[in-house]
Amino acid sequence: MNLPPDSSVRNSEALALVRVGVGILFLIFGQYKVFGTAFTLHGGFQFWINKFLEGGTYPFMAPILRGFVLPHATGIAFLVAYGELAIGIALVLGILVRSASFCGLVFMLTLLFSSDYPGAGAAFWQYFGASLSHSVFALCFAAFLIGRADTVWSVKALRKNRVDAYRSENQ
Repeated sequence: MNLPPDSSVRNSEALALVRVGVGILFLIFGQYKVFGTAFTLHGGFQFWINKFLEGGTYPFMAPILRGFVLPHATGIAFLVAYGELAIGIALVLGILVRSASFCGLVFMLTLLFSSDYPGAGAAFWQYFGASLSHSVFALCFAAFLIGRADTVWSVKALRKNRVDAYRSENQ
């Protein structure tokens, strides 16, 4: 495999590879929720919220999960399902990457505080260990927000290349 000589091109391609990979994962997460009914209509979402409440939520999140999320569980389940699918589509295609990344970051932080609490007596480092399933995605979304994750392998880049090719042909 020949690597491009310019490190900024390599960095853009590496960020795009991570973007597409995360997008594919979110497509997988969202598609079974959207195209099936177990998560949205048959208690799947409520099952997970109750599981979080049994022993994984940060103390400040418990009243929110009990008082707001569970009473509105069906609507929020649909928001989660379609949100995951939309984030996946946006990241894979490279459209609205920053908007999708912001939503993904908020979603991952919400999940982290809802499900990754290691307990009151945990050592400081255990908070990070307990959060790996969500903090790694949160860091990816932060990188997509900070960086230019849509400069290669995206609809935006494809359109730019077509416009540039058209302009060079007509000069």
